[in-house]
Amino acid sequence: DDEVSVGTPGEQQNLGKKFSRFIRKQGLDRLFLECDTHMWRLGDRKIPEGIAVDGGSDWFLLNRKFVEYVTFSNDDLVTKMKRFYSYTLLPAESFFHTVLENSPYCDSMVDNNLRITNWNRKLGCKCQYKHIVDWCGCSPNDFKPADFHRFQQTARPTFFARKFEAVVNQEIIGQLDYYLYGNYPSGTPGLRSYWENVYDEPDGVHTLSDVALTMYHAFSRLGLRRAETSFHTTGDNSCRYYPMGHPVSVHIYFLADRFQGFLIKHHATNLAVSKLETLETWVMPKKVFKIASPPSDFGRLQFSEIGTEWDAKERLFRNFGGLLGPTDEPVGMQKWGKGPNVTVTVIWVDPVNVIAATYDILIESSAEYTHYKPPLNLPLRPGVWTIKILHHWVQVAETKFLVTPLTFSNRQPIKQEEALKYHSGPPKNAYMEQSFQGLNPVLNIPISAARVDQAKRNAALVGARLEAWVDSLVGSVWSAVDICSTGPTACPVMQACTQTAWSSLSPDPKSELGPVKPDGRLR
Repeated sequence: DDEVSVGTPGEQQNLGKKFSRFIRKQGLDRLFLECDTHMWRLGDRKIPEGIAVDGGSDWFLLNRKFVEYVTFSNDDLVTKMKRFYSYTLLPAESFFHTVLENSPYCDSMVDNNLRITNWNRKLGCKCQYKHIVDWCGCSPNDFKPADFHRFQQTARPTFFARKFEAVVNQEIIGQLDYYLYGNYPSGTPGLRSYWENVYDEPDGVHTLSDVALTMYHAFSRLGLRRAETSFHTTGDNSCRYYPMGHPVSVHIYFLADRFQGFLIKHHATNLAVSKLETLETWVMPKKVFKIASPPSDFGRLQFSEIGTEWDAKERLFRNFGGLLGPTDEPVGMQKWGKGPNVTVTVIWVDPVNVIAATYDILIESSAEYTHYKPPLNLPLRPGVWTIKILHHWVQVAETKFLVTPLTFSNRQPIKQEEALKYHSGPPKNAYMEQSFQGLNPVLNIPISAARVDQAKRNAALVGARLEAWVDSLVGSVWSAVDICSTGPTACPVMQACTQTAWSSLSPDPKSELGPVKPDGRLR
């Protein structure tokens, strides 16, 4: 959204540096070609002579006369610019601006895109799209409460702002809503809650990964066990269920900008009346990060987490809940408080106490986050892994994460041959070329022959026995907080989902749009 306009000769001299910086930053002096969903950089090129390059936002309004000119004109400017911008990285941020600036319609330009964009170069220019484009660009950050003053200090007409993302921060959306429309009535439900659908039956089960499908089924069974242990009375089957079919829908649930887990809507047969009911289960991750006891005098580490899809710009894992399988490539993240420069050692331990990786990280005094993806050989052994963080070889904290065994392969129940392939750990039991076996006695992490034998037996499991293994692992790091019914139920103490504060069917007035009022407002 950086805007550069180059007009009179005097202005061209004054803006020469900014002009050339804009060209370099946009990659206009490079040749690009999109092929196989990747934007390839092919080489250098020259900007056409005699052209005043303009550019900035890709949010704009175009009047009809100019659109007809760009679409139908065969004049030299339009033809040349269409050819030039066909091999450009971000044509929408410069093509129309440049044609307009150099055309007979240049007097019609209004240099305001009517929006605030939340640029934070320190975080937004992390080369986070290198996997799809041969270029390091910048991307705006999501607004957060600390940015609220920007809405109050706008000097030019402003109708839009970006970016907002409720999974990153919903509080700022509420703040802006109250600023514009005033507070909601006291007692309005759901104001601090946010639900986001990540799967719905019409999407088709083929859209789910085998890891997600495995975990969603396990979550459903966890909920049914919760119903049985919480509601069941001896001799009465009215709150006992048998799971049926694939999940109906899945939501991620946030409260006060904290991830609260998954909401799984699923079918189950009520054993008392042999009728199908639709229930919703809320599962929440257990706390797995622990500071060493007694705590060391090393106080900089605030949190550590393992996941995939690390977003360096917003500094969170996009794979909410950290659902990981044997072929995933996990990233270790640490959050730091300020303090002196230190070096820590991070050790990854698999479920049978094989040390998979160890590495040192230098934490600079100003560092807030560090992240690293060790190049582990796959498949990862299923089970609960442990990450130990040491300072001067004294443990300061540890965290755990689950690598789930798969009950599905290509959305079908997994066969034994595939189970053995995915569940036996890496070839020759080696996660890296280098072996860290010598560290086991030093760190007091013994390898138990009995655990190794059990892991071998588990790797061959299929069917109900495999499900039982998955359920025991999932239950060790997730808990079923509650379960409700979406419709009629034979379980007399089962709450209706619409009566809860957490269900995806619970009231959410802030998200309901009514008719537009005469003054143009929604409320």
